[in-house]
Amino acid sequence: MLNPHPTRYAELNGVLHDLVTGAQSALGESFVGAYLQGSFALGAGDRHSDCDFLVVVRERPDAGQEAALRELHAELPQRPGFWNRHLEGSYAVAGDLRTPDGLGRQWLYVDHGSDRLEWSEHCNQPWTRWILREHGITLVGPCAVEVVAPVPDDVLRESARAGLATLAHDVLDWCPPAVAWCQRYLVVQAARSLYTVRTGEVASKRDALRWAMMHGDPGWRPLLQQVLADRDLGLDPLAPPRPGSMEAAREFAAYVAAVA
Repeated sequence: MLNPHPTRYAELNGVLHDLVTGAQSALGESFVGAYLQGSFALGAGDRHSDCDFLVVVRERPDAGQEAALRELHAELPQRPGFWNRHLEGSYAVAGDLRTPDGLGRQWLYVDHGSDRLEWSEHCNQPWTRWILREHGITLVGPCAVEVVAPVPDDVLRESARAGLATLAHDVLDWCPPAVAWCQRYLVVQAARSLYTVRTGEVASKRDALRWAMMHGDPGWRPLLQQVLADRDLGLDPLAPPRPGSMEAAREFAAYVAAVA
C-alpha cells in the first residue's frame, strides 16, 4: 500500500503518489519498491531541498519500459505546482544494491528539476546507499534494509576522503564561483565529507555544519555560521557571494582535505 504521508508537504506527497503510480505502470512486474533518501530521509527536508527518490527495479529497464519512464519524466515537471519541479532520483537495479560490487554502475537518472532521463552513477554511491538503508522512507514495497546491503564502513569513509582532494575544483567546475549558493554548497560538502570520515555516517547539511562548529577548528565557526544562516536564502543565480566568502570556502575545503 502506498505511503500516504511520507513528508510534511501535502503537495509533495501528491507528486510522489503520481511518480510512484506512473513508475509502476511503466515498469509492470519489474517494479520492486520506491523510497525517499537524501534530505527528507534524514529528517531535514524543506522547501530549499530537492526530493531524492529511488525506485528499485528487478532488472535494467527494457526499451519499452525506458520509453515509458522517459515519457513520465518529460511530462511531470510541466504540470502546475512547485514540488513536481524538485524531484531527483534513479531507477536502481535490485541486484546492484545487494553487493558493494554494484557501486558506481549506471542507472536511469533524472537530475533536479530536469524533464529528461540519462544514464548516470549519480545515485549509486556509498553515501546514498547508506542513507537509504539506515534512514530511507518507504513509499511502497519492502523495507529498505531488505533491499540494500550494508555499506562497509571503510568504503563509506574512503569515498568521502577521496573526494576531498579535488572538492573545490570539482564543485566550482560546474557551479559558478560568482554565485552565492555555490559558496555555501562548497562549505556544506566539505563539512559533510569530514563528518563521514570521522563518524562513518552521513549527516544532513544543517547537522554537518553544526557538527563542524562543535568538533572542528573554532576559527571556522564564523564561516560555518554564515553558511548555515544564509541557507534559507535559497538559490538565486544573480546573488553574488558575500565579500571574501568564496576565498574562505576554498580555504575551508583545503583545511578539511588536510585533516581528513
